[in-house]
Amino acid sequence: MPDTLFGLPAHPLIVHATVVAVPAAALTVATAALWPRFRARAGMLPLALSVTALVLVPLTVKSGESLADDVDRTDAVRRHMDLGDGLLPWTVVLALGAAAQVWALRRAARPRGGGSTLGSRVLAVAATLLALTGATGSGVQVARIGHSGADAVWTAATAQAPQTAQAPQTAQAAQAPQTALVSGGRGAEPRTGPHH
Repeated sequence: MPDTLFGLPAHPLIVHATVVAVPAAALTVATAALWPRFRARAGMLPLALSVTALVLVPLTVKSGESLADDVDRTDAVRRHMDLGDGLLPWTVVLALGAAAQVWALRRAARPRGGGSTLGSRVLAVAATLLALTGATGSGVQVARIGHSGADAVWTAATAQAPQTAQAPQTAQAAQAPQTALVSGGRGAEPRTGPHH
């Protein structure tokens, strides 16, 4: 995998796809797990989004490791990397939960002789719990990673910014005419320009 895309580090570009795919997958998987009508209409969408997230996460981690070789490894960067490494297990659970939901949907659609069995119900509940666990874990983890990444970038950016004792004066403020207060019958009024 290249370290750069279009002349930019690959990580900031790939991470945007991951930041969309993981929450979208988590949302659709959780919605499908909790809402049977949505599950029936969504079909393979939750599984497709989950597999997309599952593919993107290792690419994002790999591109992040390449970028980390080119930046200072501050505590914030190390924390971001550690959290990033923790997303893959959650996306695996998310994809397995989505696959279990598809399996449960197809199993429920098959005609059977004696009606619903206790075993089928237990498997459907287990599929739902797996899907919700993966959706919750991956959604929370991607938010934590995003926050730590923003913190790492912001910390690095503010550390490099020059620190001044007082705020710089804008060009517009420097060119503004001097204002003098003159006393009139009603109190002090601003007056600009030369005094007459």
